[in-house]
Amino acid sequence: MVAVLVVLTMGGTALGRGQGEITPITASGTAAATVGTAAATPGCGKAPTLTSGTHTIQSGGKNRNFILRIPDGYDRNRPYRLVFGFHWLGGTSTDVATGRTVETGTWAYYGLQRLANNSAIFVAPQGLNNGWANAGGEDVTLVDDMIRRIEAALCVDTTQRFALGFSYGGAMSYALACSRATVFRAVAVQSGGQLSGCSGGTQPIAYLGVHGLRDSVLGISGGRALRDRFVRNNGCTPQNPPEPAQGSLTHRVTTYAGCSAGHPVAWAAFDEGHIAAPQDGAAGDSGSRTWLPQEVWKFFTQFHTSNPAPGTASCRITGTVRNASHNAALAPGASADLGFQAAHTGNTAPPTSYTLNGTACAVTGSAPK
Repeated sequence: MVAVLVVLTMGGTALGRGQGEITPITASGTAAATVGTAAATPGCGKAPTLTSGTHTIQSGGKNRNFILRIPDGYDRNRPYRLVFGFHWLGGTSTDVATGRTVETGTWAYYGLQRLANNSAIFVAPQGLNNGWANAGGEDVTLVDDMIRRIEAALCVDTTQRFALGFSYGGAMSYALACSRATVFRAVAVQSGGQLSGCSGGTQPIAYLGVHGLRDSVLGISGGRALRDRFVRNNGCTPQNPPEPAQGSLTHRVTTYAGCSAGHPVAWAAFDEGHIAAPQDGAAGDSGSRTWLPQEVWKFFTQFHTSNPAPGTASCRITGTVRNASHNAALAPGASADLGFQAAHTGNTAPPTSYTLNGTACAVTGSAPK
């Protein structure tokens, strides 16, 4: 008897680890492309097992901490962006999560939380000794461990992971750009330097560099050198991008030309010193007047997966016919009847529609009646 198989076609990936690296892999085990299809993490479709707040995690034999911010109205079936915000030297995860050092709430997660409008999960890890020395790669390993834990508990779009930070936090974001270019979609390095290492550093990743002209802590020449690594990696056309005049209290943003598909590089130079939330027309930080969060969020949100947006996702049900042993081959001009065997209770009429997680499905194949 010939069977008719109805299949729900869905995509999926998992996180695999080898040689100290996390690599997105498809269900078949092949490496995923840098720009790819959104994949359901293990946390999708189930009640979340993490909540907003401070969490402890074992990493490298040490107890480490991070603060998690889950969107209001969290939807277990919606893959969210995942954004890591790294603090500066002497700063804390609480400083990042609250924004209190510039403007509480308004500058939470470097001002991105309010711009995200509940479209992202935010993470603020705590560095050892309030920094990111990344000795032996331990802070990169911490990020690996956090990703696994968060994505086992929550629904994340694995093609939409981002990292940013100021000063030492920028250095940590740069270390991730070097060593986890296939894990993170983009990074924003704000007034950073090469303080947390650069293991690897040969693969392309979308890169936004931000630096003050009058930075006396981590000079802008170092920021330019960090940027230029990814200008090369991303195949961009080299240039010396225009920067504002000293004393102008303005900023200029340049997007490089010629970069490989999906790997833009942008450079934002501003006329100020070593500050995290620069504003035009005035000195010092400002949570409400700074232009920087908008530039970072615009850079991060330019990337879209090949999946439909959450809430509009579609599915497909395909009817497949398989031969039985006695009719595997047909003579020229011959024919065969098709049927199926099944156990069923209730109405035996063929269904007129299908849904998956409440979304209507298109039927692309059917069995003869």
